[in-house]
Amino acid sequence: MNGELHTSIYEPAIHLQRVSFETANMKIIDEVTGSFPKQQITVLVGPSGAGKTTLLKMCNGLLNPTGGEIYLDGKPIKEMVPTELRRRAGMVLQQTPMIEGTVYDNLALTLRLQGKELHQEKACEILDQVGLEHHYLQHDSDSLSGGQRQKVSIARTLLNKSDILLLDEITSALDPSSLHEVEELIRSLHEIHGITVVWITHNLEQAKRMGHYVWIMMNGKVKETGEISVLDHSENPEVQSFLRGDF
Repeated sequence: MNGELHTSIYEPAIHLQRVSFETANMKIIDEVTGSFPKQQITVLVGPSGAGKTTLLKMCNGLLNPTGGEIYLDGKPIKEMVPTELRRRAGMVLQQTPMIEGTVYDNLALTLRLQGKELHQEKACEILDQVGLEHHYLQHDSDSLSGGQRQKVSIARTLLNKSDILLLDEITSALDPSSLHEVEELIRSLHEIHGITVVWITHNLEQAKRMGHYVWIMMNGKVKETGEISVLDHSENPEVQSFLRGDF
């Protein structure tokens, strides 16, 4: 393993120090140390069951580590109010949960939970950011395509003014056109707003297109980290085997 990412020119947005997560009979994450650099896109790849989703959920406070510490901008996340943590580090899942009602209802819920009201002007502004026309505010959430649902989910996260996006296989169920649209959206949000992105994907070509840095995980451990070019010339035999598709 290379150890921590060679990203000294970047501050860490999230840093993990000997982080573990285990259940009664299984160690899912095994003393992971490393940093996700601020205002960069880091992709997490590895075979199913490697612990990638568990790792992301711990960064968002949906799961608590059973060992080690996670820091956001240098502050231990265990000292943060969960709602504040999840506002700062927004998570978008493969299966996007929606409440019954319109797109506006789904967006408004984000602010309503904070005791705030979503004004029409702000709702239109946030749709502009994710590339949806304003008339979608009145569309029933059940009528949305997969790509549109993901855009609404990302819009909800942006309403929280998240400066970190944690993405878990958000394009795996999308058709090629929708996949391209969501990739362009994430690229735009990163370039225009400087949002830090940590993106789990099983699509290695997507990882190469989108990532600046990569973590390669297997069996709860980080086997290699580095710039995205690692995916083309890793010298780690286990990583080479994974990249060949032997897993």
